[in-house]
Amino acid sequence: MPRASTPASLTVLTANVNGVRAALRRGGLAWLAAADADLVLLQEVRATHAQLHQALGEAGLQGYHVAHTPAPQLGRAGVAILSRWPFIRAEQPTGDAQLDGLGRWVEAQVDSPLGRLTAVSAYVHTGEADTPRQVEKFAFLDAMDARLGALRARAARRKEQVVVCGDFNIAHHEVDIKNWKGNRGKAGFMVEERAYLSRWFERDWVDLGRRLGGDGPGPYTWWSWRGRGFDTDGGWRIDYVITTPGLAQQASSAVVGKAPTYAERWSDHAPLTVTFTA
Repeated sequence: MPRASTPASLTVLTANVNGVRAALRRGGLAWLAAADADLVLLQEVRATHAQLHQALGEAGLQGYHVAHTPAPQLGRAGVAILSRWPFIRAEQPTGDAQLDGLGRWVEAQVDSPLGRLTAVSAYVHTGEADTPRQVEKFAFLDAMDARLGALRARAARRKEQVVVCGDFNIAHHEVDIKNWKGNRGKAGFMVEERAYLSRWFERDWVDLGRRLGGDGPGPYTWWSWRGRGFDTDGGWRIDYVITTPGLAQQASSAVVGKAPTYAERWSDHAPLTVTFTA
């Protein structure tokens, strides 16, 4: 059962779990339970509703309210939001077929200690340059771009805030990827992909991993399972917590939970935790 949040703080954690049942076996859900965040946003859940709730129960995470959008294909994608507080609205369709029901986008609204908040867990396609997979990725990014605009406008009208978290599968700048020279023109570091991030951050969305993580290089959030990239910190910063400006002003820390050793990894991603204080 998650603890009661302190009145003037909010902790948001995002993690690509590489399959929630695999993360349970590897100790990842125990790690998440110990982190005791207020909002936990998951990507690549790869489970049915029943499988997700069973895994959460076995890890002691059953006290959270859960919004979950699985992918139509079993064993793929899937996103979820775990909240300490009941949802005001959850799993509502956006009206865009690129976002709805594909296991890559889920929204929920809660009343947090810092005010009413819309939270989003997003899992952007990996893509592959010059293939249909990259066409799918750009279609999703176009839909995401439109939805971010709508969320930002609604939040401004209602004087609310938004946090969008997840695996965006894009490294924004050279400091966000160790081997940037070798990845020019490849999916995840294409100029056309990076332009979406630049546009969002120019439109007042705030990249808290960078703002609070220093000038770089890194801190990275993904390392290949293969080779020695994890040991040499040859990673990518592709997991994000981005927020509307008002919420960003209350962000006090951003911490990447990189495992101490390769053997202790439970995903090829590391969780990113951002703490907000009034």
